[in-house]
Amino acid sequence: MRSADTRLHRHAAPLVMAMAAALAGCSSLPSLPSLPSLTGRSDAPAAAASAPTAAPTAAASAAKPAAVARVDAGPVNPAAQRAFDDARRALRAGRNEEAERSFKALTQSNPELGGAHANLGVIYRQQGKLPEAVAALEQAVKVSPQQPVFFNQLGITYRMQGQFAKAREAYDSAIALDPAYAAPVLNLGILNDLYLSDAPRALGLYDRYLTLVPGGDPAVAKWVVELKNRKPAATAAAPKEKV
Repeated sequence: MRSADTRLHRHAAPLVMAMAAALAGCSSLPSLPSLPSLTGRSDAPAAAASAPTAAPTAAASAAKPAAVARVDAGPVNPAAQRAFDDARRALRAGRNEEAERSFKALTQSNPELGGAHANLGVIYRQQGKLPEAVAALEQAVKVSPQQPVFFNQLGITYRMQGQFAKAREAYDSAIALDPAYAAPVLNLGILNDLYLSDAPRALGLYDRYLTLVPGGDPAVAKWVVELKNRKPAATAAAPKEKV
């Protein structure tokens, strides 16, 4: 069976930057290569794992958590911006406990800021604390309901909990908010492929994902061929969810 673990090993350092693009919709925030735009998109290419395994645990998904972008309307308190930036730097430097404390403090001092909740949720997920991760990410989408990245992260976490119907709803919400956002399209395809046993739906989503990725994605193109040829699942390359 293909696995669907969160793809962070190969692109851990870029994703820490990519998922930490913004605390708020502010033009002064940095714009680095592969960063989500101020709409929260991130379209970094996916990578396939080599080992066909069953659904992995959260602890096996990454060596380092990746921070999550946040977009909300209105200005952000400068002190909150500095605190977020400090937490982001700590996370990128591998000081995960410090980052966790900082993001948690932000959720308490500025509970309206979805980015703090989302980052905390991703950190919890990397620690294998799935109930805490779900709670934090659910709060993120509650206070920032227009942020597709948060819904994608929530969908990944629901999937890791085995809550496949909720994962599908979260991915659908992300896609509805931004139909050109490739990550949830791929993740919904993997969900249908591996967990919902809906090969036609998975095939359609993989095809759609390939149209959204400049230059294509060889791994996903291979999955499409295998699905069309009805290859045994055990011989397929392992899909990886996209964060």
